[in-house]
Amino acid sequence: MKPFLLVLMLMSATGCIRYSFSGVAIPDNVNTIYIPFFQDQSGSGLADLSDRLNEALINRFVNQTRLRITNDADEADIVMEGVITGYRNVPFSIGGNEQASLNRVTVTVRASFKYKTEARPVWSKGFTGNGDFDPSANPIEGETNAAGVAMDQIAQTMFNDSVGRW
Repeated sequence: MKPFLLVLMLMSATGCIRYSFSGVAIPDNVNTIYIPFFQDQSGSGLADLSDRLNEALINRFVNQTRLRITNDADEADIVMEGVITGYRNVPFSIGGNEQASLNRVTVTVRASFKYKTEARPVWSKGFTGNGDFDPSANPIEGETNAAGVAMDQIAQTMFNDSVGRW
């Protein structure tokens, strides 16, 4: 057992193993990330979906990692980019009077995450987020808030897929 501990200590001292209590694993030589605005091709009619997703992603990377945001893809160690591909607002639950008592907003995004030094992306895939609201209360505010919940879910999943290593 003692040789194992010695090897483990030597490996961690040389930087071969890096553990974080937050579950974030980022190579030592990676310091910057570029996250351009995701073009909104969803046809949702909501003008701020791209802004919401971008803000949610940047907040996670700035607040939960040591990465710095850069405004130039050529200067970045990581590039995360994509497009908002879909938006739906449909009745999810029908009440006794056969009217929607709950609507569900579903947003889909196609994105990729790539280290500058690698030829291929770490991942390139679709993400989906949902948010529910009561359409009889305040439908405009409810839909806007539900879209925000969906975007936060997508940003969290993208963040976890990018830097989470358990």
